[in-house]
Amino acid sequence: MSIIIDVASGGVRGGTSILYAATGETISERAGVINLGTEGSMLAGALAAYMVSSQTGNPWLGVAVGAFAGALISSVHAVLVVKRKANQFASGLAVLFLSLGLTSLFGSSYVGKTITPFTVWDVPLLSDIPWIGPILFQQDPLVYLSYLVVPLVWFVLFRTRAGLLVRTAGERSEALTVHGFSVQRVRMAAVIAGGVLAGVGGAHLSIAYTNSWFENMVAGRGFIAVALVIFASWSPLKVFGGAYLFGAALSLGPALQARGYEINQFALHVIPFVLTLTVLAALGRRTISAAPAELKRVFENAPPDP
Repeated sequence: MSIIIDVASGGVRGGTSILYAATGETISERAGVINLGTEGSMLAGALAAYMVSSQTGNPWLGVAVGAFAGALISSVHAVLVVKRKANQFASGLAVLFLSLGLTSLFGSSYVGKTITPFTVWDVPLLSDIPWIGPILFQQDPLVYLSYLVVPLVWFVLFRTRAGLLVRTAGERSEALTVHGFSVQRVRMAAVIAGGVLAGVGGAHLSIAYTNSWFENMVAGRGFIAVALVIFASWSPLKVFGGAYLFGAALSLGPALQARGYEINQFALHVIPFVLTLTVLAALGRRTISAAPAELKRVFENAPPDP
């Protein structure tokens, strides 16, 4: 298998956890709430999925509990921001540190434990297609599920009444009030839905990608997911490209090392984050201008540049 296929296939697999989290964050931000605690929801989902998979041997049950854990963490952010009108950035960071502390406390006994993880499943016929097959159709079940979830979220946001309510909460919240809808309920539902998908992303990381649990294993992927939403102009479908690009950058190091290239591993680890910063710097304010109106107010309330 060529290094290109290796990196591309690894990009799909490595980017899937970020894809779930970024898709969930898109829902939240479309409703006008930015959630820097996405990393915390991913951590909670990763640990909960690993714990349940270890105890029951059922990875699907682990995913379900991981999704619930992600929703639980995000609900704290939803209450603080939507109900109590807390600063969105401060609340997100507080929720992240809460999750980091809780997962470190309850996850210590699961370091090194064995689980029944998801395994790679080749899709009949499709996996035999040259190039495309090894990249897209020789993956684990959660990768295949993401192929359906992301278009489904796009459809719900842009083609259904529920999606219209979410987008109106982010663009013209007063219009919801005029028509008798609760802005708070819509926003809380959007933030919690985002937490569900972030929890699934964390579950993929622990029981399908690394098949392990260790402290702070998400390692910044939640923040990358938040950045990718801006990179994708708040479109779920565009999140595909950003997530897989980051995943490819993650897989580049192992692919090179497997072929005997001697490259500093720390330099390889920093590539994905430098890549993300470069893309965001290139897009600049042009992308921010496409943000939902209510989200722009959040950005504008941030401390001004010195």
